[in-house]
Amino acid sequence: MSPRLAVWTRTSGWTAAGSLAAGGLVALSMPPWGWWPLALVGLVAFERLIADQPVWARAWRGFGFGVGWLFPATFWMVDFTLPGYLAVCVVFSVLYGLAGAACPPGLSRWLALPGLFVLAGAIRWRWPFGGVPLATLPMSQVDTPWVATVRVLGPLLLVGVSVAIAMVLAAALERRWQAALVLAAVALGFWSWAELAPQGSAIGTIDVAVVQGGGPQRTRAANTEPGIVFERHLEASQLVRSPVDLVVWPEDVVDVHGLFATSQERMRLAELARELNATLVAGVVEDVSDTKSANFAAVFAPNGTMVGRYDKVRLVPFGEYVPLRSLIEPLAPDYLPARDMRRGDSPAVLDTPVGRLGVSISWEIFFEDRARDAIGNGGEVLLNPTNGASYWLTIVQTQQVASSRLRALETGRWVVQAAPTGFSAFVDPDGNVYQRTGVSQQKVIQAPVELRSGQTLATRVGPWPMIALALTAIAAAWMFRTRNSTPPRPKRR
Repeated sequence: MSPRLAVWTRTSGWTAAGSLAAGGLVALSMPPWGWWPLALVGLVAFERLIADQPVWARAWRGFGFGVGWLFPATFWMVDFTLPGYLAVCVVFSVLYGLAGAACPPGLSRWLALPGLFVLAGAIRWRWPFGGVPLATLPMSQVDTPWVATVRVLGPLLLVGVSVAIAMVLAAALERRWQAALVLAAVALGFWSWAELAPQGSAIGTIDVAVVQGGGPQRTRAANTEPGIVFERHLEASQLVRSPVDLVVWPEDVVDVHGLFATSQERMRLAELARELNATLVAGVVEDVSDTKSANFAAVFAPNGTMVGRYDKVRLVPFGEYVPLRSLIEPLAPDYLPARDMRRGDSPAVLDTPVGRLGVSISWEIFFEDRARDAIGNGGEVLLNPTNGASYWLTIVQTQQVASSRLRALETGRWVVQAAPTGFSAFVDPDGNVYQRTGVSQQKVIQAPVELRSGQTLATRVGPWPMIALALTAIAAAWMFRTRNSTPPRPKRR
């Protein structure tokens, strides 16, 4: 090997390791491991790696950064599908490679990178198949002082502010104090705005009980008798302390072969509502036809009458429905659902005897648009009945708690999370978590919860203003780079 090739190989190995390590620091800032400053360190390391590099080097280092971030932070997927895990991580790592390539060299990178990370997040949370908003940067920043910025322009603003703060540190390392002060002023401006922005107001209080039936993790419909899970929750419901206004069961713990309307399970839930003299919300799965199922939250009034239902709108690709089924099913017949879930089309609210309840069922809590729909349609509290029992480890469950905290802050509402095997919790409008249960516990948690009205700016405007700001920042960075890289014209004599 020639000396020049040896030096190039050694240098390439070090930069690849550095890229993976920078992404790994962001991964370690995520739940369940997370300490949020690690994300800032990882972002500064990434900025150092691409500073003044040619486009191909920025692209490869961005890809390595994505690999270091996403492979560990979504490792739970291996238990479901190794090919799917590899595909998701590689595709989204390519996205961060493209972000690196699109970042201008020179000082204007400090302006471009917050916009590029915002744009990458906006794409990743919406594409493909409706998006996969797992292991996201906002989840790692939910304990930061600036997390309240989500009230203003949603989680994408939290991405932008977090990356901007990392760029403040990067500029300070180069002793570019003017750039650092400008970036700090922008971040501080958004932070101050969030502290003054509307958060909604309390209009009443209800006593809420969350029922967690318990049982082992990795409990799945394919290997568990549905009646066992149902009976666990009936048994746990005996721990509810009366009087209580609202009792919440998790997602799809009532699994009916056939139609729910004529089932024994419906009669037993009606009896439970009468016994507790409370409004009961329970997660149900029913078979609609040979090819379709439905996943919904059913509401029973204290007199046992079923008074409403909300059918899940955001479905899990390859978990609740199979995109391109005719092409994919021959390659992976064992773990794909036999039936596709029927997608709901109603507003994300339930009118109940205790008030209008917003609902984000399980996967929907990761998407800010479903919470925005709930609050925009008058939801006074946000319920998140979920089923984390299927998952290996606790990566998804802890990231879901972080997402519930983000939705609470964004909407100015209490979030009530109910899971069959953990984690169940109450989250207040400031993102504080109360009474989080442990894994596999059979437990009831109970607390007074405020009903609230009013909207935050985030629920009113959605993600588009932040996407526009990100595109503006990227364009401005390239214009600044072009203007400052154009050689001066010779003066005429």
